[in-house]
Amino acid sequence: MAADGNKRKRPNILVTGTPGTGKTTTSSALAEATNLRHINIGDLVKEKNLHDGWDDDLQCHVINEDLVCDELEDVMEQGGNIVDYHGCDFFPERWFDLVVVLQTDNTVLYDRLSKRGYEGAKLSNNIECEIFQVLLEEAKESYSEDIVKALKSDNIDDITRNVSSLTDWIRSWPPTS
Repeated sequence: MAADGNKRKRPNILVTGTPGTGKTTTSSALAEATNLRHINIGDLVKEKNLHDGWDDDLQCHVINEDLVCDELEDVMEQGGNIVDYHGCDFFPERWFDLVVVLQTDNTVLYDRLSKRGYEGAKLSNNIECEIFQVLLEEAKESYSEDIVKALKSDNIDDITRNVSSLTDWIRSWPPTS
């Protein structure tokens, strides 16, 4: 449990993984099933201008991690959040009670990213990231390993099973007094 978990009545969960692994789909379904708040960091960065410009090579905003953390501090202290982002090493460890790393078969991931229009360095970098389990290692280095959980996310059955098991975890999460 996160260090300040005793102040919260509901847990905070980080759902991370390589782009295309189903983070937003899983987080949205989980938020609907549990009435937790879904925070998509990519959307938040765009909506609140929490970036330092645009990276032409990777075709994405350059996130300003300090601005993101400042923006989220109060809401994370309240608890009841599902944070959805493809990185995890800059969030304070105290924020999360569970860190879920979604993993997808490389062939499935390649097809998903290609359909999104990923190509060149953006496509190959993300496939390599998944092959070498970069985000799982990042999560294990950034958070206590006992709260890091890797889940397979190749298809809708996997997503349904993941949402079900995470919903059970949330329902059994006991706030400390």
